Amino acid sequence: MIDKNLLNILACPLCKSPLIYDKAKQELICRADRLAFAIRDDIPVMLEDEARKLSNDEVDALYK
Repeated sequence: MIDKNLLNILACPLCKSPLIYDKAKQELICRADRLAFAIRDDIPVMLEDEARKLSNDEVDALYK
Protein backbone atom coordinates (compact mmCIF):
# COMPACT_ATOMS: atom_id res chain seq x y z
CA MET A 1 0.00 0.00 0.00
CA ILE A 2 1.31 3.43 -0.90
CA ASP A 3 2.03 5.89 1.92
CA LYS A 4 -0.62 8.61 2.40
CA ASN A 5 2.05 11.26 2.98
CA LEU A 6 3.63 10.38 -0.34
CA LEU A 7 0.26 10.65 -2.08
CA ASN A 8 -0.18 14.16 -0.68
CA ILE A 9 3.04 15.45 -2.21
CA LEU A 10 3.06 13.63 -5.56
CA ALA A 11 2.02 15.55 -8.67
CA CYS A 12 1.93 14.79 -12.36
CA PRO A 13 5.49 15.03 -13.70
CA LEU A 14 4.19 16.71 -16.87
CA CYS A 15 1.72 19.35 -15.77
CA LYS A 16 2.14 19.32 -11.95
CA SER A 17 -1.59 18.62 -11.39
CA PRO A 18 -2.71 16.60 -8.37
CA LEU A 19 -3.05 12.86 -8.94
CA ILE A 20 -5.92 10.53 -8.15
CA TYR A 21 -5.04 7.24 -6.48
CA ASP A 22 -6.83 4.22 -7.98
CA LYS A 23 -6.28 1.56 -5.34
CA ALA A 24 -7.93 -1.24 -7.36
CA LYS A 25 -5.70 -0.71 -10.41
CA GLN A 26 -2.64 0.45 -8.43
CA GLU A 27 -2.30 3.59 -10.54
CA LEU A 28 -1.98 7.32 -10.06
CA ILE A 29 -4.18 9.19 -12.52
CA CYS A 30 -3.72 12.64 -14.01
CA ARG A 31 -7.03 14.00 -15.30
CA ALA A 32 -5.41 16.88 -17.17
CA ASP A 33 -3.03 14.73 -19.21
CA ARG A 34 -5.32 11.68 -19.30
CA LEU A 35 -2.54 9.41 -18.11
CA ALA A 36 -2.28 6.62 -15.54
CA PHE A 37 1.05 6.02 -13.83
CA ALA A 38 1.58 2.49 -12.52
CA ILE A 39 2.53 1.69 -8.94
CA ARG A 40 4.90 -1.28 -8.78
CA ASP A 41 5.99 -2.75 -5.45
CA ASP A 42 4.55 0.35 -3.71
CA ILE A 43 6.71 2.65 -5.87
CA PRO A 44 5.04 5.05 -8.32
CA VAL A 45 6.54 4.89 -11.82
CA MET A 46 6.30 8.55 -12.78
CA LEU A 47 7.72 8.29 -16.30
CA GLU A 48 5.75 9.61 -19.27
CA ASP A 49 7.02 6.81 -21.51
CA GLU A 50 5.65 4.19 -19.10
CA ALA A 51 2.30 5.88 -18.44
CA ARG A 52 -0.90 4.39 -19.80
CA LYS A 53 -3.24 6.62 -21.81
CA LEU A 54 -6.77 6.69 -20.43
CA SER A 55 -9.73 5.90 -22.67
CA ASN A 56 -12.58 8.38 -23.02
CA ASP A 57 -14.77 6.12 -20.86
CA GLU A 58 -12.16 6.07 -18.09
CA VAL A 59 -11.86 9.86 -18.14
CA ASP A 60 -15.64 10.26 -18.07
CA ALA A 61 -15.85 7.93 -15.07
CA LEU A 62 -13.45 10.19 -13.12
CA TYR A 63 -15.96 13.01 -13.22
CA LYS A 64 -18.89 10.96 -11.89
